[in-house]
Order: sequence, then C-alpha cells, then structure tokens
Amino acid sequence: MPGEPRADYEEARSIVQGSPRGAVALLRLAVQKLVVALGRPGKDLNADIGALVKQGLPMRVQQALDTLRVTGNNAVHPGQIDLTDDLDRAVALFGLMNYIVEQQITQPKELNAIYDALPQSSLSQIEERDADVSAT
Repeated sequence: MPGEPRADYEEARSIVQGSPRGAVALLRLAVQKLVVALGRPGKDLNADIGALVKQGLPMRVQQALDTLRVTGNNAVHPGQIDLTDDLDRAVALFGLMNYIVEQQITQPKELNAIYDALPQSSLSQIEERDADVSAT
C-alpha cells in the first residue's frame, strides 16, 4: 500500500476497537488517497471511481471502492448506515481496502517483475508479435 493511504489505514486500524465509525471515516480518506496513487486527481472520489471504471477497472474492485466510499461518507455524514457500534462492518471494510490494493497495486507489480525478468530475446519476440497484431 502506498505511503499516503497507508498512514490513514494504520491510524484507522489503531482506533477501530474504540471507534468503528472513526476508523471507517479514516478508511474513506485512505481510499481518496489511494485513487490518486492509481492515477486519478482525488478531488471527487465518485468521479475518480467512474474514470477508473472507464479505464477497465474490474467490477469487483469498483464495488469495493464504492462500498468504502458510501460507508465512509455515511460515517461522517449521517445517512442510512449507522456505524456507531458496528465493529464487524468496520473490520470488513479493512478487508475491502486490502483487496483493492492487492488487485490494483500488488498483483500488477508482481506480474511486471516476473515478466521483466524474462530474457531480453523473449521480450523482443513478444514485442514483435504484438506489433504484428497491432498492424493488422
């Protein structure tokens, strides 16, 4: 997890037992910072998620982001979700945050590292193949 959202994530983790609502609000802030790490401006989380969807964001990741966005909004603005004593829901949101980071940051980095370790001759063959496909 990148440093900016990680600091909020860690703070949320440190208070979740005593203040699930506060932890959820911090997770919402962490998500706002995470979309910046994914290449979005971070000004309007809903719009940023929509833009990521247009760029091919998987539906499950979009659902996880929206769940954190909506639940976090309701933690700071009274709405339909009451998080006053809902520790289980707050803890579940940590899992969603971990899922998003795993899917959008960790796995791509790991795959890139494995791919980049291929011999240069193999990488060149792949580039040639892909250029042939693009030309047709």
